[in-house]
Amino acid sequence: MEGVAWNVARGLAEAGEEVHVFARRVAPRPPRPAAGDEIRVHRVRASGAWQPLRVIGFSRAVARAAPRESFDVVHSFSRTRHQDVFRAGGGSHADYMERVHAGLGLRARRLSPRNLTLLAIERGVFGDPSQMIQCNSEMVRDELVARYALPMDRLVVISNGVDLERFHPSRRQAVGERVRESVGEGAGPVWLLAGNGFRRKGVDTALRALAGGGPADAVLWVAGADPAPPWRRLADELGVGRRVRFLGPRSDLEDIYAAADALILPTRYDAFANVCLEAAAAGLAVVTSGANGAARWIGEAGLVVGDPEDFTGFAKALDALADPMTREQLGGAARRRAEALGWPEHVRALRGLYERVRR
Repeated sequence: MEGVAWNVARGLAEAGEEVHVFARRVAPRPPRPAAGDEIRVHRVRASGAWQPLRVIGFSRAVARAAPRESFDVVHSFSRTRHQDVFRAGGGSHADYMERVHAGLGLRARRLSPRNLTLLAIERGVFGDPSQMIQCNSEMVRDELVARYALPMDRLVVISNGVDLERFHPSRRQAVGERVRESVGEGAGPVWLLAGNGFRRKGVDTALRALAGGGPADAVLWVAGADPAPPWRRLADELGVGRRVRFLGPRSDLEDIYAAADALILPTRYDAFANVCLEAAAAGLAVVTSGANGAARWIGEAGLVVGDPEDFTGFAKALDALADPMTREQLGGAARRRAEALGWPEHVRALRGLYERVRR
C-alpha cells in the first residue's frame, strides 16, 4: 500500500500537481521525486499501539490535518473515514473474512475489536454518497455492489500499476541463472509463490499441487515473512520436502521473478495481488485462483483455477506448465497485458477521476 501511494504521489508531482502526503510514520529519507517536482510529506501524530486505536486515531488525525475543503481532492490509501476518494485496495473486509475464515472462527473474529473497527469504517465510507470508491479489480467492484448496494457511478475500476522497467523479461538471462545457482537449483522448473500470510496465499494448496502434478524435478520457492517450520512439516508429510525452498522476505523480487519459470498463487482472497502483475511484467506464466481480483485481468494470458482449495486443479495447471513452450507463450502474453498498466497510465486514470471529483 505504501509503495503504491508513493508511486502515485511521484507520478502526480511529475505531471505538475501539488501533492501532500499524510502518514503516521515517515522514513528518515523518503525516496526523492525528480528535480522540480513537489511532494510535501506531513507526519500525523496518532497512537502506534493496539491496531483498533491506531486505525481510529489515524483516521481522526488525518481528518483534522487534511480536511476535504482544504484540497481539490483528498485520496485515501488507508482505512480512514473522511475523504473524496477511497482506495479499496484490500477489497471488502467483510468478503475477505468470509472467504479466509469460516464457522466458529469467523463468528469469533467478527467480534474482535480489530475487525469491529475495520467493518465500522468500511460501512461508514461505503454509506457516504459523497465519496468515490476506487476499486483495483472488477471482482472488488462487484463485491461492493452486491454487499453494500453501491451505485455504479460511485465506483471506478483502476487496476494497480507496475514498474515495467524493474520487472522486465530481459532480466531473465542477465540475472536469473545467477540467482538459481545461488539457491542451488538444478535444471528443473522453478515455481514461485510470493506473499505474506501463507495460509491466505494458499501455500498448503500449492504444496499439495506440487505433490500431485508437474515434473518430478520441479521445485517450489516460497518467498514471504511467515515462519517456515509449519509449512516445512506439511511439505515433508506430502513427500515434497526436498523440493521446497523457503526464501524468507525478499526485497529483490525482480531477481526472484527472473529466476523462476512460473508464479503459482492459490490465494483464498486478494483484491488484486500485485505479485501477479509484477510476475506478468517480468514475463512469467501466472496461475492463480478465482478468488484473486487479478484473475479476470490476466484472463487467457494466464491459468485460473476457480476454487483456491482445488489442489487437483492447480496440479493440472502445473502439468500444463511443464511444457516450456506453454510457459513461454503465456509469459509473453502476460507481459503484453502488463504493458498497459505502467505507472504513467495509472496516474493518467487517477487524474481523470480527480477531475470528476473537482467538477
